[in-house]
Amino acid sequence: MQKKESRPKRRRNEGSFEKREHRRVVTKKEVSKALEPESVIGMRLNKYVAHCGVCSRRQAADLVKSGKIMVNGKVQTEPFYQIQKNDTVQYEGKTIRPEKQLVYVLMNKPKNVLTTTSDERGRTTVMDILGEEITERIYPIGRLDRDTTGLLLLTNDGELAQSLSHPSKKIKKVYQVLLDKPLTKNHLMDIAKGVELEDGVAMVDNIGFIEEKSKNEVLIEIHIGKNRIVRRIFEHLGYNVEKLDRTHYAGLTKKDLPRGRFRFLTEREVIMLKHFNKG
Repeated sequence: MQKKESRPKRRRNEGSFEKREHRRVVTKKEVSKALEPESVIGMRLNKYVAHCGVCSRRQAADLVKSGKIMVNGKVQTEPFYQIQKNDTVQYEGKTIRPEKQLVYVLMNKPKNVLTTTSDERGRTTVMDILGEEITERIYPIGRLDRDTTGLLLLTNDGELAQSLSHPSKKIKKVYQVLLDKPLTKNHLMDIAKGVELEDGVAMVDNIGFIEEKSKNEVLIEIHIGKNRIVRRIFEHLGYNVEKLDRTHYAGLTKKDLPRGRFRFLTEREVIMLKHFNKG
């Protein structure tokens, strides 16, 4: 009679990924996979720059067109230039190469912090919050203005940044808004239908009061990415936005992420975001 193979005993602290997820912070090593860059021979220049973690592919095309990218010591202004063997690509005088390790960081941005990688006037940026803990060159996807707080995603994954920034993906964002006065029912209905602004109709996906008693606190869900769109909607109707906080972004939330702190995305969250990259 054959002996049954004995299964190894499960340790007390082992469990499903979901259960472990609530017990501890997932480290960078666990969720950032060291990936060899895909073959760059024949890759378009704008895609190459994005893979180097400089910016998204769309922004990379603008960098190339504006003459800020050099190939083999000469300015190359054609985004569709195809990378050749032994090409040397430079940005701001430094040679750039595709990132081997993709990094995904979620930040709860505080007020009075700029969503940019640097500032000529020395003001605090989101990169100052990251400090020296992150050695890879990452950049924010999208933008929150200086006075707006809440969720911000930073990465060196140019493909993902391009996808999440593209209007066709209709990435959902939820904001908590504090107004200087109660929002009237008529204005609530106007916003729900779409408000005509100088650059077209601003459509929202959902809007409602946080509490029935407090009519000046509103939750608004949008997918459009126009500059300062939430503030502009309310200002158009005669309201001042006293506080604006992004509480949800592309399925991510601020749960267990205090203001001014950041964390690495879990493997599960990265997979979820990659889902938006399809189609």
